Amino acid sequence: MNTFKTLGILFLFLIHSFILPAQDNQDSQMYWIHEDRTKPVMSIKQESVDKELIAALKQHDITDISWFTLVSHDYRYFYISPIENMADFDKNPFGSLSEKMGQRETTRIFNKYNDCYETHGDYVITLDKNLSYQPDGINVTPVGKNFRNNTIYHFTPDNAKKAEELAEKFKALNIKKDSNLHYRVYRSGFGVMGTYFMVAAAAESPEHYERMIVDNRLLLGDEGAQLFSELEETISDIEIIRGYIRPDLSYPKRK
Repeated sequence: MNTFKTLGILFLFLIHSFILPAQDNQDSQMYWIHEDRTKPVMSIKQESVDKELIAALKQHDITDISWFTLVSHDYRYFYISPIENMADFDKNPFGSLSEKMGQRETTRIFNKYNDCYETHGDYVITLDKNLSYQPDGINVTPVGKNFRNNTIYHFTPDNAKKAEELAEKFKALNIKKDSNLHYRVYRSGFGVMGTYFMVAAAAESPEHYERMIVDNRLLLGDEGAQLFSELEETISDIEIIRGYIRPDLSYPKRK
């Protein structure tokens, strides 16, 4: 995991290039993601260090940081932390832990991650609540549904408007048909190469998700088939990330 590092003035300058410019309303939520692409043989150690870090945070009653963890089937560990505004980037998220536990001991824990992964990095995505379809209210971690299917639809800048229009049409059709397949839409942001929408769906299991997909396709019918055809003409690539939310590797907000 290493750290959610402070990126300084350059980060603050470039942050203005986000598709959604500011976290100043209730229509969006920015997330800072630290991704470790862990060596399969080192996954047990990776999770052991995660738990050691979480134990230290709990022991010292650290309340100014939180994240939830998604582990994909290809051993990618995503540590996902909500951020409110650009000022959050100018803070050391583990500063309070270093003050209470000591810099030396904090560094000792983080150094254990170094041989766990080949590559790692940080980036930001933004939840677009207006394009998301969750009739009961936006919830990124619904109880009992820890499986995740995240479909990333890449598109070129000249197709950005068309992609957004299709996202609006898909939501409108799902509302019209009262679909049981709920999802959230995220926009790519700082640190991401290219432009995409990520559609995240939660389910109890891969089998549960597949049943929902089949039912949804039948429910949307010819109107849905037409939209999917337009989608195929608009996007340049598709990436699918499947995995599970890991509560045991997460550190929820503490009061």
